[in-house]
Amino acid sequence: MIGLIVTGHGNFASGLTSSLKLIAGDPENYVAVDFLPEYSVEDLERELTKAFDELKDCEGILVLSDLGGGSPFKTAVTIGYPKGNVEVLAGTNLPMMIEVNMARKFIEDLGALTDMAMNTGKDQVVRYEFVPVKQEIPEDGI
Repeated sequence: MIGLIVTGHGNFASGLTSSLKLIAGDPENYVAVDFLPEYSVEDLERELTKAFDELKDCEGILVLSDLGGGSPFKTAVTIGYPKGNVEVLAGTNLPMMIEVNMARKFIEDLGALTDMAMNTGKDQVVRYEFVPVKQEIPEDGI
């Protein structure tokens, strides 16, 4: 199974994890790493290193982070890529996490899972548009 690490600023990772568990149950081979206000980048490095070590027996690791270019994203790239078979994405949303978590049970190719995550994440950003319904009044009255 492909391992999954979720990380982000504040309680991003634990918050999304709470929602994921409510909807899909406890995920396997999964670690949430928050970047709390009291953490330094060194603290984040330590926690992400622990997460990668915990998932070292997985066929690959997908890291889902909040902001591209933010400390969780950059630190995951710095620690993860030298290990090989690691992908790091930013812009994570809940539909993406749910889809990826369930798909890991049958998708063993990290690249395919990463592509699916990106497509699902984009597709689930939607805007509600109100379209008024024109009510036609019959010519002979009501």
